[in-house]
Amino acid sequence: MAGHPFPSAAWAAAYKDALNNNPDYAEAGRDWTHGTVAMIVKADAALGLDQDMAVVLDVHAGECRAADFVSADTARDRANFAIEGVYERWAELIREGGDPIKALMQGRLKMTQGHLPTIIRYVESSKQLLASAQRVPAEFLVP
Repeated sequence: MAGHPFPSAAWAAAYKDALNNNPDYAEAGRDWTHGTVAMIVKADAALGLDQDMAVVLDVHAGECRAADFVSADTARDRANFAIEGVYERWAELIREGGDPIKALMQGRLKMTQGHLPTIIRYVESSKQLLASAQRVPAEFLVP
């Protein structure tokens, strides 16, 4: 089965399904009522990414109500929380796993909107967000 290009509308739709089919995310995210979260991928002309793009997750109480592929400007307008990073970082995190909160604390990803102490309280939820992303068949622009 071919993967969905990351990031894309097809990848975002598959990610929504993966989140909603992950009972561990439903449990870990049940207390999240703090609004939408944007995963912003920075532009990189060398990879053919002409502008910053994003996937905005409407997550609430362990459910993903929507996952929309939009421009970063739209994401920044819509999201309560925005996490930004270069393409290679997102691809590495999704392919190899790890701890998204640790990536934030180490500066590998940057939170540009939202309240960091709130996000930090949801370590397990963020790990399940990543675990769900890893279940999406994806095609990456970098090896």
